[in-house]
Amino acid sequence: PVTAGSIVVPYGHVIGNEKWRGSEVAQRLQGKVRLIFEDGLGLVDFHLSNRTCILLISEADLVAGDEFKRRLVKFRNASSLRGIVIVEKTQISDQYYLGVQKLVVLELGMVLLPVANQGEASQLIVQLVSVFLFLVLQVREQSRDRGANPFLRKQRAQPAEPAALQTVQHIPGVGKTKALLLLQHFGSIHGLCNAAINELEQVVGQTAAQQIYSF
Repeated sequence: PVTAGSIVVPYGHVIGNEKWRGSEVAQRLQGKVRLIFEDGLGLVDFHLSNRTCILLISEADLVAGDEFKRRLVKFRNASSLRGIVIVEKTQISDQYYLGVQKLVVLELGMVLLPVANQGEASQLIVQLVSVFLFLVLQVREQSRDRGANPFLRKQRAQPAEPAALQTVQHIPGVGKTKALLLLQHFGSIHGLCNAAINELEQVVGQTAAQQIYSF
């Protein structure tokens, strides 16, 4: 297990805020990930790992006023966690989306992922948990391999494995072409995870590099 503050998050689990118990997103998560509810998560809606959490902004939150904005600003100022903001972008809430995008991406520098409903939000959370678990296993395996062979040097980039290529495409803003470029340049998931932002910029440009680095 790893820790998120005082919260312990075992790999493959999601810690959910008690307020989401019985909601559509929670019901759809059941059976796909191991979902545990906890009181006292404060501003966080779902913990995915020791460093990453979800702040879910519902359609009702957007329509109700600016309380969700205060919550995001407070989180950004008070927390060292990486917050991914998931927003319900519907016909009703669409008029508020540009303001949310400006706040989250430009002012707070956080990752913003729009979804059509809570069902899509749950699918996205499941995908993120799968990506994190895959990344952990890949980094561990490659670190072990390098540790066992001190003469191993950075080799010429090999064709990307399908599983690695699919995993990188889960990063917000990264399609198949960018995923292929990233894996060919950095050689592996491990290399991509350790890339500096200026190295990423050389491959995908400044905007995409910032989003990948934040993620």
